[in-house]
Amino acid sequence: MGTATVIAAREGDQRALDALVAEYLPLIYNIVGRALQGHADVDDVVQETMLRIVDGLPRLREPDSFRSWAVAIAMHQVRDRHRRQIQAPLVGDWADPTDTADPGADFADLAITRLRLSGQRQEVAEATRWLDHDDRELLSLWWLEAAGQLEREEVVDALRITKQHAAVRIQRMKAQLDAARAVVRALAVRPRCPELHAIVTSWDGRPSALWRKRLARHTRECQRCDRAWMDMVAAERLLAGISLVPVPFVFSAAAAKTGALAVTGFNTTGLKALIAGWFGAAKPALAGVAATVAIAGAAGAVYVATNGEQKPAVVSQPGESPSATQSTSAQAPSSAPPSSAAPSKSTSAPVALPPAVKSPKKGVSTNGKVTFNQAAVKDMKAGWYYNWSPSPSFGATSGVEFVPMVWGTANVDADVAKAKQSGSVLLGFNEPDLKEQSNMSPEQVLDLWPKLQASGLRLGSPSVAYGGDTAGGWLDRFMTGARQRGYRVDFITLHWYGGDFGPDAPNQLKRYLQNVYNKYKLPIWLTEYALMRFENGTVYPTVDQQVSFVKSSTAMLEGLSFVERYAWFILYSSKAGDTGLYSNGTTPTGVGAAYRAAGG
Repeated sequence: MGTATVIAAREGDQRALDALVAEYLPLIYNIVGRALQGHADVDDVVQETMLRIVDGLPRLREPDSFRSWAVAIAMHQVRDRHRRQIQAPLVGDWADPTDTADPGADFADLAITRLRLSGQRQEVAEATRWLDHDDRELLSLWWLEAAGQLEREEVVDALRITKQHAAVRIQRMKAQLDAARAVVRALAVRPRCPELHAIVTSWDGRPSALWRKRLARHTRECQRCDRAWMDMVAAERLLAGISLVPVPFVFSAAAAKTGALAVTGFNTTGLKALIAGWFGAAKPALAGVAATVAIAGAAGAVYVATNGEQKPAVVSQPGESPSATQSTSAQAPSSAPPSSAAPSKSTSAPVALPPAVKSPKKGVSTNGKVTFNQAAVKDMKAGWYYNWSPSPSFGATSGVEFVPMVWGTANVDADVAKAKQSGSVLLGFNEPDLKEQSNMSPEQVLDLWPKLQASGLRLGSPSVAYGGDTAGGWLDRFMTGARQRGYRVDFITLHWYGGDFGPDAPNQLKRYLQNVYNKYKLPIWLTEYALMRFENGTVYPTVDQQVSFVKSSTAMLEGLSFVERYAWFILYSSKAGDTGLYSNGTTPTGVGAAYRAAGG
């Protein structure tokens, strides 16, 4: 929501104020809910926060800092609630077990149920129950930063500490979260480790920081339980692009009501009274919110936003063999070095085709040396293509540019030499931030960068799988090092995979691209993108959803001046219902037909 809306609301525009309340209620609810872990006071603290936001808005001096200001108010209310709990004898989470929300409806459970979390993302949500209050407070902000809902500067402002101190605290909190994840895994194993079973006989079953320490110590020392630490995908990757937990149904219905009241000239005092009324009505309902999750999930979300859930790494439960990648994090189904295996025949039905449209921006990623790639690329009217290789998959095709890539550390000198013979632009290393891909540190890439730079080709950054806009992330560290060493980077290369299959997905992609551009002020090449997520295997949207996304996203990408190129993942697939654009050289899939017609 733009600064103009904040200014209008500050100046008394009731419609703008209604829009702000409806927009920010879910964010505030998620911050407070996660910080208090679903305590019965969540609704009271959210109410107090929203009232303070409405009351203080006329005095807000910097409208462009509204979100940061609102988040800081929420954290102040959380801390104030915690202080009251400490000062009140025999009142608190541990003194009085009845003074909490239904354990079956705590915030972790709501996140799992409403967002349909599974695999390692579910483990992360369950692990939050084992953190102490200070870590939960920090987690509530960092979770939203990792999900793309907050910036690090906003986290720092809300914590009232320096950026360096925030980084240290976040690192320590993440270590405790990983320990809690190991505990969650170990406790879930059946049959349970006999030594672990003996330890938990005196445990009351309630997660706590004290028991996390005891049980995590066992998992580190026990040869049977230490595998709980294996194959653990970084939490920030799992959370990238994850949605906000929808607010309870009564809040949403009431929020929708504000719009109607605005028409009648409802004033700020009336809105404040209405907010109090929402939460008064909500309080009895929250006690049984688990029973209404289905209703809340289907109709109760006034706003659910993600920043694009990008493609993650291989995710598997302990003891299971990994399958296709997933975490809420962005790991892409990026191709490994090209394969020459011939694909199996597809049974996709022919699609009635709209006219193909040529665009110099529009490109495709190809699956190695599949025999009919050339025909498909030509039919697609793509302006360019690449294949994760320094050499083209087929001979020159009129009007279609091949863009070479140096994929990883093997044969860098030879690959650069081949690239010089193949094109005028060079893509840097493929997803070095993922161990399943080129798996390189920023320092390793920087040491090799002069070899790529010496090619004289126009040079794109390494294509990170996720977190291109994250301060201190892989790309940020690389770009900082490149500036310090005086290296040349001509454009930023990104991958993006969206796990939200709804109509807001193109906006989530746009926000990510805009954030990266704002950070580095360099042109952007989006060299892999599509809608997919990985939960117990790869999950794809319906064909209609993917087609709708293709149409909206390509129109958006064509209109962004700082986006120089984009390429869909992937040109060919033999599997029906995935992201493949072609099932053979002449027959586009439904998604392919939409991408073929894009770019005008």
